[in-house]
Amino acid sequence: MTITITAFERSPDGGMGLARDTRVRWALEEAGLPYDVRYVSFQAMKEPAHLRLHPFGQIPTYEEGELALFETGAIVFHIADRHAGLLPEDADARARAVMWMFAALSSIEPCILELVTARFQEGDKPWTPERLPLVKERIRQRLSLLATRLGDAEWLDGAFSAGDLMMVSVLLRTRPSGLLDEFPGLAAYVARGEARPAYQRAFAAQLEANTGKRPGG
Repeated sequence: MTITITAFERSPDGGMGLARDTRVRWALEEAGLPYDVRYVSFQAMKEPAHLRLHPFGQIPTYEEGELALFETGAIVFHIADRHAGLLPEDADARARAVMWMFAALSSIEPCILELVTARFQEGDKPWTPERLPLVKERIRQRLSLLATRLGDAEWLDGAFSAGDLMMVSVLLRTRPSGLLDEFPGLAAYVARGEARPAYQRAFAAQLEANTGKRPGG
């Protein structure tokens, strides 16, 4: 059965890997699975056909036969659970990898998204100059704790897993703010994720879809 995912027809980041379909593309590439992409406009995302797939009118979605999924955490877990390469075989290590997926989405990403909201959706509000430093400090606190836990390790828990895929994807969203550079260990960790061939293929596909160019082209 052919796997089909949805992605922005024109991504707000211009195809630089910050849209959430990148996470799904990356997981599919790590698992060696072919897939098709159906690009949707912002208008189409709010229409009934797409809302049947994603009730909140967002991307990505995942379709495989009769199965339709939304939410990147659920989609990446499904891919990792059904195919080798993203979750350890040892039961305890597998549980820890899933734990790190949840940590990325529940403990790290919310404060990062708060910064995105404060800067781009509420940037013209009178309280923004006072709010931004508070939001950034909350991110620093979380990143500091994560950096301490990672230490000098290559990945979060032994070999690369879906936990690292999700964490790297989330941390990438801090790069435009410069906050990631304040934590050299985490910056190097993210760079290791970006250097993986599967990520490179996922990034190149999204960039080409948005710009018509490959990386470096």
